[in-house]
Amino acid sequence: MSINPLSRRQLLTRAGKGFGAIAASHLLQAAGNNPLAAKPSHEPTKVKSIIYLFMHGGVSHVDTWDPKPELTRLSGQTIPASFVQGLKTSRIDFTKAIMRGSPWEFKHHGQSGIEVSSLFPHMARHVDDMAVVRSCYGDAFDHAPAMYLRSTGTQLPGRPSLGSWAVYGLGSENQNLPAFVVMSDGAMKCGPQGYGAGYLPALYQGTVFRGGEHPILDLATPNGISPKTQRTTLDLIQDLDQNHLQSRAGDDVLEARLASYELAFRMQSTAPEAVDFNSESAATKKLYGIGEPLTDDFGRKCLLARRLVERGVRFIQLYSGSHLGDDWDGAHGDLTGSHNKMAKKSDQPIAGLLADLKGRGLLDSTLVVWSSEFGRTPLAEGKNGRDHHPYAFPMWFAGGGVKGGRVYGSTDEFGLRPQENPVDSHDTNATILRLMGMDHLKLTYFYQGRDMRLTDVHGEREFTRFLRGA
Repeated sequence: MSINPLSRRQLLTRAGKGFGAIAASHLLQAAGNNPLAAKPSHEPTKVKSIIYLFMHGGVSHVDTWDPKPELTRLSGQTIPASFVQGLKTSRIDFTKAIMRGSPWEFKHHGQSGIEVSSLFPHMARHVDDMAVVRSCYGDAFDHAPAMYLRSTGTQLPGRPSLGSWAVYGLGSENQNLPAFVVMSDGAMKCGPQGYGAGYLPALYQGTVFRGGEHPILDLATPNGISPKTQRTTLDLIQDLDQNHLQSRAGDDVLEARLASYELAFRMQSTAPEAVDFNSESAATKKLYGIGEPLTDDFGRKCLLARRLVERGVRFIQLYSGSHLGDDWDGAHGDLTGSHNKMAKKSDQPIAGLLADLKGRGLLDSTLVVWSSEFGRTPLAEGKNGRDHHPYAFPMWFAGGGVKGGRVYGSTDEFGLRPQENPVDSHDTNATILRLMGMDHLKLTYFYQGRDMRLTDVHGEREFTRFLRGA
C-alpha cells in the first residue's frame, strides 16, 4: 500500500503538527513548537557555536599547510608516470606536465613545530591551537560540485548544508538573531544552495549578512511608524498568511517566511547592537586588520563572527573570495599573485579571530574550522599556475575541545594523494557534528520514504577521538 506524501502532510497538519515532517515532530514538541529553540545535544560537548572559514576557489595545499621538499627538489622535472596513474584533469596532462615546487618557504612554528608556509605568518603563530588535517580528498573536480560535496555531502545541489543540519539538531541560544549566518565576499560558484536547507524546513537555511559597515539593511523603522503600528501591521500579515497556510498544508517555505517577519521585528532591537563596532577598542580592530585596505572587509566579518558567537548564534559561515575574479582560483594563471593577495586578505583577520576568542575565553566553546573545496595540483599549469586538485588537500580545526599542535594524516611526497588516514567530506562532516555533540547516525530527517542524514550511508572514518587528544 502506497502513501501519498501530501496526504501524510495534511494528516499531520490536521493533527496539530503543522510542520510537515515526522522526523521533526519530536524536536518541535521538545522545543515548545519553536523549531529554532535550543535543543539538547546527543552527547556532552563544550561546543556552543561553530565558525566555518571557507576559502572559496581552491587553496593550494602544497603551498600552505602541506610542505613537500621532494617536490621542490625535483621542480621542473616530469613526474614519474606511476605516481599519476588514475588522476585526471581537464587542463593539463599529468604524464607530461612538469612538477612545480612551492615558491614560498615553509618553517616550523610553535612548540609543536608544525610547518606552515610563509603565506600565513599570522596564522602560523597559532599552530599550537590547531589540529591540521592533511589527508582530505574528494572526487569533484569543478568548484560548485566540490563545494556542495563539502557542505551537503553530495555533488548535486538541493541537499541540506552542514549549517542547516546543525541548527536543525541544536536550535539556537538567541531567538532575536538568525541561528545560521552566512557572510561572503560576493557571488559564489555554488550559489545560495551551498548554504541552503534543501529538504529540511526552509527556516533552517542560512541568513546572508552583507559586507562593510552595514551588514543588515533596513533595520530601522521608517519615520512616523510607531512600534504599536508596526506590531499591528505584522499581526494582520500573520493572520492573513496563517489563513493562506491552512489551505497549503506543509508549505515550509511559507512557514519560514512567517517566521522571518517575526525574526526581523525582534532583530530591530537586537541586531543594531550586535553589528555595531563602536564598543570595540582600537586595539581589537587593529588585531583584525580593520582599517587596512586589504584586510578591512574580511576583518570586519571575522570580528562580527566573534560578536555573534558571544550572542548565542549557532553557526557562522565565512567565505573568503568571490567568483567574480577575486578568489583563490586565480591560481590557474597566476599562482603567486592570487595566493599572495588572498592570503594577505584573510591571514591576519583569521589569526585575530583566534587570538580574540582565546583571550575572551570563548575558544573552548567555539569550534573554528578552516577549509577549501579542493587543493591545487603539484604540477604546473602554464608558466605560473596550478589546476584544481580534489585528490588531496588540507583543513584545520581549533577550539571546541580540539587538542592543538597536532597533524592528522599525510599525503605522498608530491602531495598527489592521501597516504595515511584519508578522510572525505562525509568523514569530516561526521566529525564536525560529533564535536558539536551530535551523532551523525542519529541526526535524521524523514524524506522520500527514508531517514536522511548529512553523511548518507558514509562517515565511518570519523576522527573525533584524535582531535580531542585521545
